[in-house]
Amino acid sequence: MTSAPDTARAAAEAGPVVVTADGAVTTVRLARPEAMNALDVPTKVALRDALTTSAQDEEVRCVVLTGTGRAFCVGQDLREHVRLLGEGSDVLGSTVAEHYNPIALTLATMPKPVVAAVNGVAAGACAAFAFAADLRIVAESAGFNLAFTGIALSADSGSSWWLPRLVGAGKAKELLLLPRTIGAREALDLGLATEVVPDADLADRVREVAQRLAAGPTVAYGAVRRAVAYSLAHPLEESLAHEGELMTLTGATADHKAAVAAFLAKEKPVFEGR
Repeated sequence: MTSAPDTARAAAEAGPVVVTADGAVTTVRLARPEAMNALDVPTKVALRDALTTSAQDEEVRCVVLTGTGRAFCVGQDLREHVRLLGEGSDVLGSTVAEHYNPIALTLATMPKPVVAAVNGVAAGACAAFAFAADLRIVAESAGFNLAFTGIALSADSGSSWWLPRLVGAGKAKELLLLPRTIGAREALDLGLATEVVPDADLADRVREVAQRLAAGPTVAYGAVRRAVAYSLAHPLEESLAHEGELMTLTGATADHKAAVAAFLAKEKPVFEGR
């Protein structure tokens, strides 16, 4: 079995983002362990493109986002940021539009489940990326930090959108105005984490959950994602109408027909994701 340091070294040598497949589960792994997976431009481009490809691939039925080494991701690479500012680059304006927003939107809207395997601290934009996932399985030693105001910046990558919906407006403002590291257990209590597991069990638990999702009714999962997002921004009557449209969509799938037939036959359904 490959040791953890060897795994981190191999990932780093392969590029800033490593994509692996395990059946219908694709894992997108940030792989700059020497920089705690900080987001420089090559990493942001690679992450954006890897997630876009995974979202569009119909063979992929669940996506896992995680980090390599002792961090999930500490957010923007500040060394690169300072250098680009010194060169007169409009780095903030360009990177939000070209990188952070597309990454956040892809995570939130792809038509399949997304699991964040939070192996270490998730800070800044990367905390927001984890919040965009459907499930956040968090190692006991991990945590979240909304570090934006600590470097005199506002929130990005959907932080101001997801946080109030997860913890309420008051708590969201507290966490953004007074940034600190929120440990795994507190994150669970607040609703930022779906589940907390011992560090040594993280990979196995994520694999178990992801494989279960990948074996499920993918179109229905995608429809649920759309329904929840829509209902957060629309009144009841419009949300009910939208649910009706999605019910028509999922009712016409092969998976629905197979599930009904299996129920009548008192058998366990087998879903094909269509």
